[in-house]
Amino acid sequence: MIATMHQKEQVIAPILASKLGVNCIVDKTINTDLFGTFSGEKERLNSVLDTLRAKCKHALKATNAELAIASEGSFGSHPNSFFTSVNEEFLMFIDPKNKLEIVEKVLSLETNLNGAYITSENELLEFAFRCKFPSHGLIIKDHEKNYQFIQKGICSKKDLLKQYRKCMVTYGFVYVETDMRAMYNPTRMTIIQRATQKLVDKITTSCTVCGTPGFGIVDVVEGLPCEYCNAPTKSILYQIYQCSSCSHTKKMIYPSGNFFEDPMYCDTCNP
Repeated sequence: MIATMHQKEQVIAPILASKLGVNCIVDKTINTDLFGTFSGEKERLNSVLDTLRAKCKHALKATNAELAIASEGSFGSHPNSFFTSVNEEFLMFIDPKNKLEIVEKVLSLETNLNGAYITSENELLEFAFRCKFPSHGLIIKDHEKNYQFIQKGICSKKDLLKQYRKCMVTYGFVYVETDMRAMYNPTRMTIIQRATQKLVDKITTSCTVCGTPGFGIVDVVEGLPCEYCNAPTKSILYQIYQCSSCSHTKKMIYPSGNFFEDPMYCDTCNP
């Protein structure tokens, strides 16, 4: 069971079916918005992992499926660059019978995340163009928060202008933002697809000690030395793999294949 109401099965199902040999299904009655929405109607109250777990258990309870998978996206500033927006996509796979819970994530700079108050139609169209409209949907509100008017999934210029005029005439304010739901955001859908492939790679990697599926990275350690001054950089020096069952660990040094980092990424050489 793929726990989604935003058509994520389009990119998740083909990978799971071909790599794991499972029959993927979606139950249209499952409302994943109960666990939080990007547009603000429902705040996500729990952590990403707790939300994923709740989605999976909700899907299993509502159906006769043996396995469940769910995804959850987060958007915000890059940990090393406050002014850069990132999309972090998490996926969780649950197999209750074998007591397996496997998680993977992808952090990407590829996102059109944006929002602004708009005062003219020209300004609106310029904003829309920057945000990859109309291939990517938009949302119009009267205010960013505590709004009274909201129209989501806008994918045509005609509808965009119509909703803008309606909101402006009635409320005197217009806030436009990118619709980050997967079916209205092809960029995000691509990141979910990438995360699914990483998840499947993790599921199909077994612990060399006990054979439990899901042997994967649990932590990374920065410190790859600068090629010029040999100072530690923020680039990854080694990755730590761990089994969720027997806790066997393995350290993989130089995962990028590089023994040194370019000085341009060194805080000492290029502060």
